Amino acid sequence: MIPLLDTHQHLVYRNEATYSWTKDIPPLATEDFTVDSYLSLTKDLGIGGTLFMETGVDDPDYQKEAHFIKSLMDDNKNGIKGLIFSIRPEENDNFDSWLEEALSMGVSGFRRILHVMPDDTSESEVFRNNVKKIGNAGKPFDICYLPTQLKIAVDFAKACDDMYLVLNHCGVPSIAAGEIDQWGKDIKELSQLPNVICKLSGLMAYCAPGTSSLETIKPYVDHVLNCFGADRIVWGSDWPVVNLGKGIQEWIRVTREILSNLSESEAKSIGYLNAQNIYKVNL
Repeated sequence: MIPLLDTHQHLVYRNEATYSWTKDIPPLATEDFTVDSYLSLTKDLGIGGTLFMETGVDDPDYQKEAHFIKSLMDDNKNGIKGLIFSIRPEENDNFDSWLEEALSMGVSGFRRILHVMPDDTSESEVFRNNVKKIGNAGKPFDICYLPTQLKIAVDFAKACDDMYLVLNHCGVPSIAAGEIDQWGKDIKELSQLPNVICKLSGLMAYCAPGTSSLETIKPYVDHVLNCFGADRIVWGSDWPVVNLGKGIQEWIRVTREILSNLSESEAKSIGYLNAQNIYKVNL
C-alpha cells in the first residue's frame, strides 16, 4: 500500500481557539476534531503522516493556534510531519516578525484564505511583496480561491513565479451545480504556470448532498490530472470538512481507486513524493 502524506489536516480544539466559520455548518459546528480522532479514523488506512493546515481560526487566535499545534507536533505519536501556518501578507505590521517566528518553529509553509477576502487582496503590492518573502525563505504558499477568482489566481501566480503556490481543493469547483466549463478553462490556464501545484482535496464536499462518489468527481479529477500531471499534484484529506461529503475513510478509499489507475511512480508522486519535495518533510 502506497503511503499517503496528508497535506491538509485541520484540527479543531475549541478550548484553544475560536472557529466562527463553523457555526453555520452543523457537522462542524460544535465538536472538537482532535489528532486522536484523526488517528482513530485513519488507522490502518495507509496514512504515513500529516501536514497540519491552519484552520481559519478567528483573527486574534491564528498565532495562538500555531503554537498549540506545534506542541502536538512535538509528540511524535501524533504523526504530524509539518505545519502550514496562517499569515497576513496584506499587512506590513507584524508580518516580518511572525514570519521569522514561524520559521524558527520549523514551519513547512503558509496560507492565507483568500476566498473570504475582497477580490483585490492578492493584487496589492504589499501582499505580493510579502508573499515573495515567504518564497525567499524557501517555503510554499497555499492559495485558496473560489472558482470565480481563478483569473485572479493566474495573475497572482505570474507575479510570484519564483516560488511554489499550492492551489487548494482543485480551485473549489462547483460540482453540485455541475459547473465545469469555465472552471476547466481557468484550471488549464493555471496549470501552464510551472510554479503552481494542485492539491487533490475537498472535492467530495462540493458534491450535492448524498451524491459524493468517484463517479461524480471523476470529470474534475481527470481534468486536473490531464492539466497538471502527476508531478504537480499533492493529496490532502481536508478533514474534518470532508465530513460534508462521506467522510475521510470514503475519501481515502476513493483516492486509492484513483491512484490504482495510474502507474506506480505516478501514484507515489501524488501520494507523498511531491509533497515531501514541496514542503520539505519526510514520512
